[in-house]
Amino acid sequence: MPFFLLASVAVPLAVEGADPLRQVGWQLAAFGCALPLAALAALLFPLLRPLEVTAVRSLCGVPAERLAEGPALSWAARRRTALWFVAHLLAGGIVSGMTLAAPPAAVLLLLLPFSEPLRHTALGWPDAFSGVLGPLAGLALLALVAGTSWAAGALLGRIAPALLGPTPADRLAAAERRAGDLASRNRLARELHDAVGHALSAVTLQASAARRVLDADPEFARRALAAIEETTRGAVAELDTVLGLLREEDGADPAAPAPSLDGLDALLARTRAAGLAVEATVEGRSAGPASVVSREAYRIVQEGLSNALRHAGPVSVRLQLRCEERELTILMENPVTGPTDSSPPAADPAGGGRPFGDRPFGDRPFGDRPFGGRGLRGIAERARLLGGEATAGAQDGVWRLTARLPSAGATDYGATGDGVTADGTGRGVGAG
Repeated sequence: MPFFLLASVAVPLAVEGADPLRQVGWQLAAFGCALPLAALAALLFPLLRPLEVTAVRSLCGVPAERLAEGPALSWAARRRTALWFVAHLLAGGIVSGMTLAAPPAAVLLLLLPFSEPLRHTALGWPDAFSGVLGPLAGLALLALVAGTSWAAGALLGRIAPALLGPTPADRLAAAERRAGDLASRNRLARELHDAVGHALSAVTLQASAARRVLDADPEFARRALAAIEETTRGAVAELDTVLGLLREEDGADPAAPAPSLDGLDALLARTRAAGLAVEATVEGRSAGPASVVSREAYRIVQEGLSNALRHAGPVSVRLQLRCEERELTILMENPVTGPTDSSPPAADPAGGGRPFGDRPFGDRPFGDRPFGGRGLRGIAERARLLGGEATAGAQDGVWRLTARLPSAGATDYGATGDGVTADGTGRGVGAG
């Protein structure tokens, strides 16, 4: 209506004698002039598309997945929206005109045979409508209005997905948004799995050992409970870090820095306290604590140790980190099957050599687990996102996990403390 009123004012100014307010022909001319104005508005106002999409979903029954979301940002999307807007207004103008004019005429035709005053009124209709033909013509006129309205709605519903549907640029943007959301969810899933999963595996073994010797060796049980307390305290800190990642997605800093290879000694100590004998070797120069490579390497080592705890039990694990100028290599090896009655006992939480006792998880060979669990899939994703690679599998009775990551080579990593030492050559060797 605003475009029609504007054209109704402009047409008499351009054409002398034109009267769109009283003459039907000039009304149609003004309506035709209003359509290009509507198209221009659609080109200039991107927010018109979401308004039209809402109308189409409500009035034409077009599924939402076939229509675009958001404003029309590209010129291709604006042109398509302009075409739709013109088609919408054209169909709406035709239906509106018929709805205003046809129903009153149909009512007069229906009443014409039964009203003597109407037959003598100068309506300009042929005398044939004074008989049975009048009501039939009135019904036909009403049917024409209803049919035209239905046809206009069906036509608009058919062309709406083509003109208001997503453009290739819209599909690309939506795919990028979905990929970004999926990457964020996968990142949080990896962090939560690696951080909490490792702690729960260690606590399970420690609690199992404490339960078995609670009456026979209360001192050992107290040490196991102390180890559980320390492990869960570290798990809470790890959980705060993961929650910090959630806040980081909203533009806030994480609550705590993510663990890196600087915390490898503490990780190994907690793992040994859970009953896993770890022999760790660190060679060369490693990325600094702020490096993404250092953080991802820490998570890979953590998940590898967690897998050994969960699926192999208290066994001996050999860990080797070798950082060269361009590559950081992580190698972890442990027996495929867990300990048996003749296997060497695992150390107690305090490091006193007390055996844990029976194998807590039964006979579940680690090698029977295919490469594809959540943790191992997370390791592969971490390596791939950094441009590296990770493989895992059993061979000759040994489960072997290997990860190669591009190395920043920023700072020395001289791990000192429990089981890991550094000499003047930068080579660290330790045994648990």
